[in-house]
Amino acid sequence: MSRFRTSRRLALAVPAALGAFALTALPAFATSSPAQIATSKANGVAYLKSLQAADGSYAGSGLSNEWAFSAFAAAGTAVVDVAPGGDTTKNARTVYRNLLSTAAWPSATPVVTDYERGTLNAYAAGIDPARVSASRNLIADIHAYWQTAEPGYFGPSANFNGTVFAALSLGGAKTQAGTARVPQALTDAIVTRLRANQHNDGGWTYQKVEGNPTALNTASDIDMTGAAMAALCASGVPNTDTDVVQAKNFLKGKLVASSGAFNSLYGVNTSSNGWGIAGLNACGINPQSAEFTTISGKTPVDFLIAHQYNPAGGFKYKPADTVPSAYSSIDALRAVAGGGFTAAPPVPVTPGATRWVAQPTFTAGTATKLALTVDDGAGGLKVCSVAFTPTGTTTTLGDVLAAATGAATPSGCVTGVTPSSGTGTITAVNGKANSGSNTWKVSVDGSSFAGALREKTINIGDTIALRWGA
Repeated sequence: MSRFRTSRRLALAVPAALGAFALTALPAFATSSPAQIATSKANGVAYLKSLQAADGSYAGSGLSNEWAFSAFAAAGTAVVDVAPGGDTTKNARTVYRNLLSTAAWPSATPVVTDYERGTLNAYAAGIDPARVSASRNLIADIHAYWQTAEPGYFGPSANFNGTVFAALSLGGAKTQAGTARVPQALTDAIVTRLRANQHNDGGWTYQKVEGNPTALNTASDIDMTGAAMAALCASGVPNTDTDVVQAKNFLKGKLVASSGAFNSLYGVNTSSNGWGIAGLNACGINPQSAEFTTISGKTPVDFLIAHQYNPAGGFKYKPADTVPSAYSSIDALRAVAGGGFTAAPPVPVTPGATRWVAQPTFTAGTATKLALTVDDGAGGLKVCSVAFTPTGTTTTLGDVLAAATGAATPSGCVTGVTPSSGTGTITAVNGKANSGSNTWKVSVDGSSFAGALREKTINIGDTIALRWGA
């Protein structure tokens, strides 16, 4: 079972800072008004702020609360504005960025979901995930888990949520300018796998079911259905698409009439409800619309707010629980606030704080990575992370491709480039030569494709796409 599935189920004790407010009475069920949602958001933000450690951290080894950053952003709170006791030197963004920049993060045995989690939360915190530091590029880290033998999957395909969260992170974590970071060919490959793993009932689970009729006919869960439909929409699939509509109908069919909860495989709970709502939010589907209002007049949002302690702001995991859960509170607040699985960072209110932070240039002599895709125009897509050590504050496309021939993960991304040195137009890559109007072109961070020149300047964190075609 994936780390997304296991860690988020662990409930935490009520922080002492909540004092006597933690167990105040829960509200009666009622259709949630804008005023109620605003109060829920305000109290939820206050609760999540109480989870911050004295050193400013939300994340570290083992169990962590860094998903709070996506909830803060959805609720309109800049992560850089979250600081213990108002000590801005310990603001949550700076502390998290420092953690991500360490060589020991995430662990000695990382998996792709570690980097996807980091990407989604760094983005929400206002940290450019491709430019965390001179050595850390989370987008490139994700590219290293591309499955060459099963194009479109990231990480072991049996653990399908690695691919779901690849779509969420690569599609959801836009550039600072708000544009798509990766090329359409890569997005299309991931979407193909997302569609192939949709169960017959319209939903998904964290397991791979592609090509397995028996598995395709098994029951889906609320959580991964929310995540997978959000992944489709983050990849540009419209909410009128057949697969998105089937996912919506799956969720609608799981509504509990008396409460508005989704009837999850794990029992009725706020985390599953939060993930289901996040999927709807990400696809622009109103979770309080008539479609999602039961015959008793309840919606999924009603269920969440009914299980929030006020004014303390934390949310229960299950209805019978007597204390709030940190993870459930994060999941619930993000959903109530209208968020998906990440959100662009709000403008901070702390004097002097910027909306974004990013490493501005390479540091000569400091090893780093860049994300690279090579599309031969005939369905052959190669995806990799290129490791190299820059000698200056910028590098060139030619130097990156030279490094890729021997230091790419997975290997084989680039096997040869013509010319192999100097400057000028790149005339062949991996043995495929320019032919008439079909030539090798390059895009950086989603820019328009233009003729590929060896001397093209490449900056730190650039996501590079090569494509052969007209």
